[in-house]
Amino acid sequence: MKRSVVMLLLLGACGESADPSSDDGGLREPLGSHEAGAGSGADATAPATPGGTQGGGAQSDAGPGAPGGGSSDSSVAMDASGGGQPGGGRNDASVTADASAGADSGSGSDAGGGQNLAKFSFFVTSLASLRELSKSQSGFGGDLRFGETGDGAGLRGADKICATIAEMSMPGSGAKGWRAFLSASTDGAGSGAVNAIDRIGAGPWYDRMGRLVATNRAGLMMTRPQGDSTIVNDLPNENGIGNHTDGAPGCTGNACPDNHDTLTGSTTAGALMGTGTASTCADWTSAAASSGKPGLGHSWPASSGMSWMQVHSAAGCTPSVSLMQAGGPPAGATGVGDGGGYGGIYCFAVTP
Repeated sequence: MKRSVVMLLLLGACGESADPSSDDGGLREPLGSHEAGAGSGADATAPATPGGTQGGGAQSDAGPGAPGGGSSDSSVAMDASGGGQPGGGRNDASVTADASAGADSGSGSDAGGGQNLAKFSFFVTSLASLRELSKSQSGFGGDLRFGETGDGAGLRGADKICATIAEMSMPGSGAKGWRAFLSASTDGAGSGAVNAIDRIGAGPWYDRMGRLVATNRAGLMMTRPQGDSTIVNDLPNENGIGNHTDGAPGCTGNACPDNHDTLTGSTTAGALMGTGTASTCADWTSAAASSGKPGLGHSWPASSGMSWMQVHSAAGCTPSVSLMQAGGPPAGATGVGDGGGYGGIYCFAVTP
């Protein structure tokens, strides 16, 4: 009796056709004939976007991939339409994985092709990230305390801004000991003037994509850093995008954002400008118009100067963003960005 029932069941299964209108979709196609080939929806030919995400790559909802691993679980659902948030390099704490990229587990490189945790040690803070952290469309201005209090709060807050933005861009990188390239009249511990060049370690430094910014201090302390020729004249932000072209990929000339001015409070030797706090917005604790005119370098060479460390001073310390200039700051300007910028800073990891 049992044998007859089994035979009947087998005969029924073999003769039954799939009903596409049934709740479970009928019999599924064999894995590999359809799902394995298109289940992720990924376009293997889609180019990587500079923000560290793959516009056409498969995005895992399972959270950040392990740096240097690059492997993905085929059972994880992939969303091929997911792109990185502008300026952030992350999308809801997940990172995109390029299924066609074979990451070397010893290189520290993420499978997305746009991250290199092992080397990531330099960036210019993007406008988008400063707006996000300051909760203001005008940015921080000269007050970089970012929740820090007491003596030396400006430098500590600026360092925290660097670490926070690094972590936002590449999970795990925030713990690398980030320092803002800023000078100050004091570190708050009574040890005298602080020179930006003494805060950032000995190098080498690389951008988010693993491109060399400078091998050592000697290579860094030039008019333009002596590194990868593709980036030294347009220093990249935390997403590996050249600051000049951030927000306008492929732009040329006046079509690109005029955002060259970058806060340093430093000379071309990386030392404190002057002897007081006028060049540092009260050691990076004030956004008042009366706090002075902070020293600026150029993240990319502009007509007014080439040096990434020091070219001229800003109009003042108030928060401001001005990305299209015509002859310099307007009359009566008092903002950090009024000459073509937004109060950005350079960030270096002490331990690359």
